[in-house]
Amino acid sequence: QVHLVESGGGLVQAGGSLTLSCLASESMFTMGWYRQSPGKQRELVAFIRDIGYTKYADSVKGRFTISKDHAKNTVYLQMNSLKPEDTAVYYCHGRQTYTEFWGQGTQVTVSS
Repeated sequence: QVHLVESGGGLVQAGGSLTLSCLASESMFTMGWYRQSPGKQRELVAFIRDIGYTKYADSVKGRFTISKDHAKNTVYLQMNSLKPEDTAVYYCHGRQTYTEFWGQGTQVTVSS
């Protein structure tokens, strides 16, 4: 059974930084992060493909950086200049050729 295990969430003041990590039990073609806040749909934050291509939501461009350690099957999300509107549950997402997987989610709370 494939697992995605997130870590690194928490409480931070506006303007601060956090780094999220997601360890996959198997290699993934694409790994990324989504987030969901109360009353809103889950939205893409960023993803990275195994060839290195990255994509970011407009709301996080210039503030968040996604990276991957291929040897460790781990993806990271470095979040800088955090804003209260970044508050959400962040979910790790992984995709193999025909299947996708989700982590359990980690809470990020940004106080003003």
